[in-house]
Amino acid sequence: MSVPSTNGMLPPPPTPTRGVRILGTGSFVPDRRLTNADFERMLDTSDEWIVQRTGIRERRVLDLRTEGCSTIAQRALERALESSGLKPTDLDLVVVATVTMEMTCPSVACRIAGAIGATNAAAFDLGAACSGFVYALNVAESMVRMGRARTVAVIGAEAMSSILDYTDRAVSILFGDAAGCAIIQADPDPRVGCIYQHMGADGSGWQALYIPRRESDVPAEDAANPIRLGCLRMNGKEVFRFAVTKFKDVMEDAFAKTGLTPNDVSQVICHQSNVRIIDAAREKLNIDPSKIYVNIDRYGNSSAGSVPLCLDELWRAGKITPGKPFMLVAFGGGLTWASSVWQT
Repeated sequence: MSVPSTNGMLPPPPTPTRGVRILGTGSFVPDRRLTNADFERMLDTSDEWIVQRTGIRERRVLDLRTEGCSTIAQRALERALESSGLKPTDLDLVVVATVTMEMTCPSVACRIAGAIGATNAAAFDLGAACSGFVYALNVAESMVRMGRARTVAVIGAEAMSSILDYTDRAVSILFGDAAGCAIIQADPDPRVGCIYQHMGADGSGWQALYIPRRESDVPAEDAANPIRLGCLRMNGKEVFRFAVTKFKDVMEDAFAKTGLTPNDVSQVICHQSNVRIIDAAREKLNIDPSKIYVNIDRYGNSSAGSVPLCLDELWRAGKITPGKPFMLVAFGGGLTWASSVWQT
């Protein structure tokens, strides 16, 4: 039998004939609370000032002497496995979105896969800052839909307290530590899963939000910044301007490309950066407040941990309505942004 020539190239993969289902979720936050009252004792700031500008009242922080990103990532994964009714050996891939790993090698994903006994799983970390979990979920969903994987743990986890300079009030008041996880698996119904996804980046704006390790990493215009090396630096005005515009644009794009309206979705699960940013986008798109979950008042901005933490709290509360789509949206350092629209 003759085989058609492909000019040395492999034939394209078949059109996907299977869907992807979220089996369960999990999350974890540390017990220790860092409140605005605590910051009043540490810095020249006030509860009123912080709440008016961010919506944050408290955030959770790890004991970095004994805990780190791997700690909370593993606990979120274990809770998601319990929710899904799966064993660690059922996983064939573990993806962790983070920028606060204890070590660049080995990855957080490898460490926690080994710790729980996920002996059949490949593992890697993905770095897209606050957009990380949505990036990772989109990558994992595409792999499952194309048959490259079957059961995947997607985790967003950040130990933000490990990269904060607590002598600086502009940045340190914003962030907290958290992790969340979703377990996804192949489903015979091709209509189930991600029906639209988008990921973007503008690397020319990287100086607005970055973590310099060396003096040479610091651009000339930020040389006078007192925040110590190894800690997060942010141009608040530039990030706010970018976030307000991009957040609205990303949601408008997702609604337009899917043909959905805000009334059609059960929830818009967004990155918890600043309550003013969330409210501005919601008002411009005329989205019912009940459809945009907000927990930044209790946890602060947990970067890649914020979207999966919201997803888990909504999932366990029964707010992700079966048969009705929901949307995930994030933006962050890089500068990056992403959306993912799911049909349950």
